[in-house]
Amino acid sequence: MSIIRFNALQEALKRKPVLVNQTEKRSTLFGQNVFNKHAMQQYLTRTAFESVMNAIEHGTRIDRKIADQVAVSMKDWALSKGATHYTHWFQPLTGATAEKHDAFFESINGSLAMEKFDGEQLVQQEPDASSFPSGGIRNTFEARGFTAWDPTSPAFIYERTLCIPTIFVAYTGEALDNKTPLLKALQAIDTHATAVCKYFDKNINKVNATLGWEQEFFLIDDALAISRPDIQLTGRTLLGHSSAKGQQLDDHYFGIIPARAMSFMRDLEEECMLLGIPVKTRHNEVAPNQFEVAPIFEEVNLAVDHNSLLMDVMHKVAKRHSFKVLFHEKPFASINGSAKHNNWSLSLDNGTNLLSPGKTPMKNLQFLTFFVNTIKAVYENEELLRASIVSASNDYRLGSNEAPPAIISVFIGSQLSEVLDELENVTKGKLSPKEKTDLKLNIIGKIPEILLDNTDINRTSPFAFTGNKFEFRAVGSSANCAGPMTVLNTIVAKQLKEFKVDVDALIDNNNLKKDEAVFNVLREYH
Repeated sequence: MSIIRFNALQEALKRKPVLVNQTEKRSTLFGQNVFNKHAMQQYLTRTAFESVMNAIEHGTRIDRKIADQVAVSMKDWALSKGATHYTHWFQPLTGATAEKHDAFFESINGSLAMEKFDGEQLVQQEPDASSFPSGGIRNTFEARGFTAWDPTSPAFIYERTLCIPTIFVAYTGEALDNKTPLLKALQAIDTHATAVCKYFDKNINKVNATLGWEQEFFLIDDALAISRPDIQLTGRTLLGHSSAKGQQLDDHYFGIIPARAMSFMRDLEEECMLLGIPVKTRHNEVAPNQFEVAPIFEEVNLAVDHNSLLMDVMHKVAKRHSFKVLFHEKPFASINGSAKHNNWSLSLDNGTNLLSPGKTPMKNLQFLTFFVNTIKAVYENEELLRASIVSASNDYRLGSNEAPPAIISVFIGSQLSEVLDELENVTKGKLSPKEKTDLKLNIIGKIPEILLDNTDINRTSPFAFTGNKFEFRAVGSSANCAGPMTVLNTIVAKQLKEFKVDVDALIDNNNLKKDEAVFNVLREYH
């Protein structure tokens, strides 16, 4: 054993857990460093607050004069929290986040100074974009790029810097980031899902896509990581023999979290609460030194931002605890790698889950409509969905014993398989009163109100229905959720658009009622 590795081992043995103050309730910490709705109500004028909320809820444009008011209020709030700088926080195509800090400070006539932040600085900035990857859509010598404020994701303070979530686009308008195409996809799913929902309730005006991610990761001692150049450079081991302790017994899965790892997680959770990241679950994962944290589900755009922010925070908190966090999908040979399961669903603005069966036949028909259309979208666009999770490290993991295969498939469980099989036998065209009654009572009406999670959990389905959501299990732990979420929401929006065309055609040309037309189109799709 080399002297360097011996010293690293000695240092690791001396390491003690870093304890943090856990006396304050999580609920009181939550969102303290976020310019959320509560903070905006305190600092914004009524007109400015209503303008921002309309932008968030209805996508309306914020007037530049209102932006000036928001900027001043945001600056005052940030200064009250001890912030000294601000930055447009964005997600370029590098797999990481990016930021350029500017101070609120501005001199006056060389002898005085003031804190300044106006609407122009809030709404748009111009970072040098020449060194960011662009997927070949532009020349790298065209350096101009623009970040533009995304009001649907609240600003936050981290390490005395006001961070403003933004999109990042080229001078000629092409997207240079992950957020821009995601926002377009979410707008599309809202438009077309809302149009379909009006078959069942004319008062529905908005549909939100939701996401609950599960972040898996490895924790290793920082001193040991420093002694391994392969881990430092690539995030995984390239040389050496198999681990002395592998997964022979799997005794660590859901076992007691080691004290030092628990100290890290408590510190991490406290940071998450301040930043408004609703982390709720923590546990040991399957592999030694592997763990998972997971939040309560949120609207997709916010959830994606929170996951990217969490990964940044994890690296910084790990350093305080003398750990190194590994997000590589397969950091060690012969033991399980890490994923980031994406739990996706659709919900109304009142919180109703469109992928959860209801108490009435009509609500269950609505459930089946979105359920079947999602499956059809995945079936017809599985290549795109597969491409959205491709990376060298994730492809090394997929299909390697512990992970779902690289071939995209959908698993829905036996109960719903039987329902769809019965739906296929419904007569095409107008339904007789008896058929309509039988359909509603025997098929649509018998969908259980609460579905058991009877999906195949043995990692064989990369896209599975798990009761009230679809779980995309093939996403890699180091990935930005925006990629798979952009593709999934786009293909489902496209499918819902086509579904409405087919239903409207039956209503107009065959003089069918809405529910009969929906029945017939779902039958044809199956």
